[in-house]
Amino acid sequence: DTRERFRTMLRAGKLSDRTVEVEFKETAAPVIDLAGFGGGPPEGMEGNLQEMLGNLFPKKVRRKKMRVKEALAFLEKEEASRMVDMDQVKALAVRRTEQSGIVFLDEIDKIAGRESTVGPDVSRQGVQRDLLPIVEGSNVNTKYGMVRTDHILFIAAGAFHMTKPSDLIPEMQGRFPIRVELDALTREDFVRILTEPHGSLTRQYTELLATEGIRLIFTPEAVDRIAEMACEVNERTENIGARRLHTIMEKLLEDLLFSAPEIAGQDITVPAAYVEEKLAGIVRDVDVSRYIL
Repeated sequence: DTRERFRTMLRAGKLSDRTVEVEFKETAAPVIDLAGFGGGPPEGMEGNLQEMLGNLFPKKVRRKKMRVKEALAFLEKEEASRMVDMDQVKALAVRRTEQSGIVFLDEIDKIAGRESTVGPDVSRQGVQRDLLPIVEGSNVNTKYGMVRTDHILFIAAGAFHMTKPSDLIPEMQGRFPIRVELDALTREDFVRILTEPHGSLTRQYTELLATEGIRLIFTPEAVDRIAEMACEVNERTENIGARRLHTIMEKLLEDLLFSAPEIAGQDITVPAAYVEEKLAGIVRDVDVSRYIL
């Protein structure tokens, strides 16, 4: 019959470019502007309020024209969302968070300070005391319900250049019984960072210049020299780890990036001599290298 014939044509993809009108329900939630209240709402509050009010207002039916291929994907997504019990999803998410959650507290050294009754150390200790109940175990109110933090794994990390772990208040030190000290990155580590990751910096710059039709090639010797110079600058100035590679690479390729439209279609090889020429002065001059972040 006609229905079966159209079903066969649809599954064969013969109707993919046909235009159809799809009917769907849209929530007519009002747009709320809270920017004028005390410098704006707290982070995330505006979205939460919009979501809550969206469930209170009736959903109006809208029609939209689209191709059959797009309509199938749209209707499949809408039907799948109807089959999902969001209450169960939220309950499962809360349960997994409580049992398997990990919270990483970065830059913990920034709130460490020696005992003082005045100055910024007082506010640092206040932040630590605010964190204590959460780290120790308490109930935290979230948009998905109450979350107990008793079994959540808390990991804190910091450079501790200006302070040391013992500068944290004793209660905070007791919440982190296991301490691990990391070694500084070596030249070999920098070489691996530049070559092994799928999104390494050398790969990023290669793909970036490929958009201009330029084939950029780093020789192994050049990569070794870049790693060696990054390591040397870290030792002479502030040791900021792998972040040093970003500005080292930018400084190395700044002329090439500027003139890229003029040399489109060429193959450019970066040898160790080019790295030495561009970066040697910066590495030798301590005053200049301080400005290379």
